[in-house]
Amino acid sequence: LRAYAPVDISAAFLWQAVVPLARSFPNLEIHPVELDFSENFSLPPKVQSLPRKVFFYPGSSLGNFTPLQAQRLLHNLHNAGGDLLFGLDLVKDSATLEAAYDDELGVTAAFNLNALRHVNLLLGSDFNLKNWRHCAIFNQAQSRIEMYLRANQACHVCWPGGTRDFSEGEMIHTENCYKFTREGATDMLRRAGFGDVMCWTDPAETYLVCHARAH
Repeated sequence: LRAYAPVDISAAFLWQAVVPLARSFPNLEIHPVELDFSENFSLPPKVQSLPRKVFFYPGSSLGNFTPLQAQRLLHNLHNAGGDLLFGLDLVKDSATLEAAYDDELGVTAAFNLNALRHVNLLLGSDFNLKNWRHCAIFNQAQSRIEMYLRANQACHVCWPGGTRDFSEGEMIHTENCYKFTREGATDMLRRAGFGDVMCWTDPAETYLVCHARAH
């Protein structure tokens, strides 16, 4: 039996992705799983009972978890009884990392500033996005990119039931993204119970792909 179990927190997104996939691969059993895998990981019984499973975690979003959360997720994947193939972003010099998270096109800045727009929508606050700018800093001690919104000037923000004054230069910490080393990634996998870890990287060693077996 060949089966595919895509996992996402959004049921609407899952079904939007699954329908055309099912048309393209009519002989593939597809079992969409609506799940917040950062909190729990449970596969449908038919998929869980398969004799061999491979979990594919593309991209490098493991870095959006704290080290403890990332370790817990890997442990949960190991307990689900499958091999793991995943990608990670490697530690690089600060200038390269900060430029990647503060791109010239302003895509990341727009993404970060959108957080204030969303807060206004949810809380009825009056953040003026023109008073804020995006910045990204690599914290070498924590091995993570830290994203902030910095106040361009002193400003007063109101919402129903409260107010807050921000001084010029004051920052709101919005996101972290941890970066890894080959040794750190291998250690995480082994502590989660995986074995036979194999890793590959590009010539410039900017990213890492790892495969590990569940014993």
